[in-house]
Amino acid sequence: MPSRTERAVATSGPRLQAATGLALTAAIFAAWLGLHLYAMFGFDLTWASLPLAVVMAALLCWLSVGMFIASHDAMHGSLVPGGGRINDSIGGFLLFVYAGFAWKRMRSAHFAHHKAPGTASDPDFSVDHPTRFWPWYGVFLRRYFGWQSMAFVGTVVTVYWLVFGVPIANIVLLYGLPAIGSSLQLFYFGTFRPHRHAEDGFADRHNARSDDLGTLASLVSCFHFGYHHEHHRAPHVPWWGLPAARRSMTVQETRP
Repeated sequence: MPSRTERAVATSGPRLQAATGLALTAAIFAAWLGLHLYAMFGFDLTWASLPLAVVMAALLCWLSVGMFIASHDAMHGSLVPGGGRINDSIGGFLLFVYAGFAWKRMRSAHFAHHKAPGTASDPDFSVDHPTRFWPWYGVFLRRYFGWQSMAFVGTVVTVYWLVFGVPIANIVLLYGLPAIGSSLQLFYFGTFRPHRHAEDGFADRHNARSDDLGTLASLVSCFHFGYHHEHHRAPHVPWWGLPAARRSMTVQETRP
């Protein structure tokens, strides 16, 4: 049964939530695909165009994060409430395009994370490095970027370079770097910052904290995934509903 916070966020009902989620997901994917194709097949990378290339790389990184966050909503069923196979199909497609990830494996790992966040049973957590970014990130990469992802990325690079003749500089700067950057962005805002051990500890059993960012900064940083404590408390609230969930929870906590 939906929580009080979820009902407050989804006052418009599941149909409008699904329509909103699908529209935003389609916009994110279309923007990423159009910019990616232009970067690979239409953009002339020169010293003069390098500043524009850097902007494009940053935007591709952010849109890649958006695709992953949309697939994350699909895992929780908040992309299309009650959508079942629709969530599976869209989420699986986005994860595969993102880095060749396997849908069922990623979804199972994410549910394990929610079941025991910040513990030895959490596949996202590093018991040996709970305060250190780079060692923890290394563990994170080894757990999720397996042979399937390496084969996928290697195939894409090979086909682009040897079959279509895409310049290697374009591939490195406008495909490789955004992919690496998005993994760093997702890990930093969605795993390390919320679940790292610190002197302030955690508020409850979710072992998560949230960034104190405004709505726009939160969107730019990681599609509101920095509102991570709210996500753990109400995991079926879609990413675009997390600012409202945060406001709702804050009001509830400040009431006498």
